[in-house]
Amino acid sequence: MFDYTLAHWVTFFSAAVLLNLSPGPDMAFILAQAARGGIKNGTVAMFGIWGGAFLHVLLAALGLSAILATSALAFSVVKWLGAAYLVWLGLRALVTTKSAFSTEESSPEAGSWATFRQGLLVAALNPKVALFFLAFLPQFTVEGAGPISAQLFLHGCLIIAVAALVEPPLVYLGAKLTNALKGHQRVGLWMERILGTILVALGIRLELSDR
Repeated sequence: MFDYTLAHWVTFFSAAVLLNLSPGPDMAFILAQAARGGIKNGTVAMFGIWGGAFLHVLLAALGLSAILATSALAFSVVKWLGAAYLVWLGLRALVTTKSAFSTEESSPEAGSWATFRQGLLVAALNPKVALFFLAFLPQFTVEGAGPISAQLFLHGCLIIAVAALVEPPLVYLGAKLTNALKGHQRVGLWMERILGTILVALGIRLELSDR
């Protein structure tokens, strides 16, 4: 079971690294949260994104992601929800009066849970991710290597494992930015505005996208 060639793994991991390096809402969210609250906040955001990605892996392995590929209504509903959530997050950042580098303390538990939940939803409500897994993972299934659902699940989890190697440097860079600019309230507010603009733009792009 799970008997693959070296060429299979080289091709898969090369594709997985390129996938995780491509910019998108998940990477923007992780970097922004690390810049806002340092390594801890960025790490929580990263785990939230991974949680949403894992949900898509499960759905792909179970075959449920096929619904998004075959049902225009289901795809549109999820796309609208995802786009609306990104725009909502962006508008909150645009109208906030609290700097990303504010010295005010907030509840760590509440902040961590909110960041994790937001990351989870950013990834989970992106139907393009579901369709990607549905199109990408089957290319790496091999006849006789095991049940197809198990192979899909394995390769999906390995993509998240690759993310665990690629994304932590983003958290570190965001945290370094926080330390360098701590106390610069006006810079922090401008960063919030930039983040808000990026999230709104990503939400609009998602809504205008087709399959």
